[in-house]
Amino acid sequence: METFSNKVVVITGGNSGIGYATAKEFKALGATVVITGKREDALQKASNELGVQAKLTDQSNLQQIDELVAAVKDSLGKVDVLFINAGVAFFVPVEFTSEEQFDTMMNVNFKGSFFTLQKFLPILNDGASVVFLTSGNTALAMESSSVYSASKSAVGHLAKIAAKELAPRQIRVNTVNPGPTETEMQSKFGMDEGTLSGMKTQIINQVPLRKMGAPGDVAKMVAYLSDNTVASFITGGEFFIDGGMAL
Repeated sequence: METFSNKVVVITGGNSGIGYATAKEFKALGATVVITGKREDALQKASNELGVQAKLTDQSNLQQIDELVAAVKDSLGKVDVLFINAGVAFFVPVEFTSEEQFDTMMNVNFKGSFFTLQKFLPILNDGASVVFLTSGNTALAMESSSVYSASKSAVGHLAKIAAKELAPRQIRVNTVNPGPTETEMQSKFGMDEGTLSGMKTQIINQVPLRKMGAPGDVAKMVAYLSDNTVASFITGGEFFIDGGMAL
């Protein structure tokens, strides 16, 4: 059922993982989809596979966000759904976290999310939906996640304030907070295969449902929250998709 026919959806960080799965979901629901990414080859590959538009964008770069907004406005006009998904993670103890790792996570996860929302506001339709991807870590105190968790917690608070500020325009703002999810990002944590495998086992043992999530699980939640037919009274909400890990 094409519930998003004639709707424009923009997804940051849409060339892999949760962003890719969400672009696929919205495309199947009839939407016109634009994805972003900062790896040109991966972005073009995803665009071709999904049959969606793409714009090379580093979401931590304000000039590139301006260029993205201008390109979307010129080609498609207004936006109905904005899924602010692009993010990065390094899992390092406080003692060993570098300034570069700190700045990268804060610049992409929080600064990028903040200014992506701000700069898209003029071309969001009244009644649009904004969904931020945060993390199940916002409810946890997991070792080696201090900066990542802080950056995602900041996004969560931003979303709540934005929900109040944008309510007069009937723009709904929510967050989706995934727990451990099988995505390409896990290969970028800077760990060798043995360490990564051990970390996955340790994490799964903390999940009541004893499994990892799938990107498609998150994609369906984003689509649900963006549907004005079924979710028109939902704003300022946090939705954990974590197998019960935050309990």
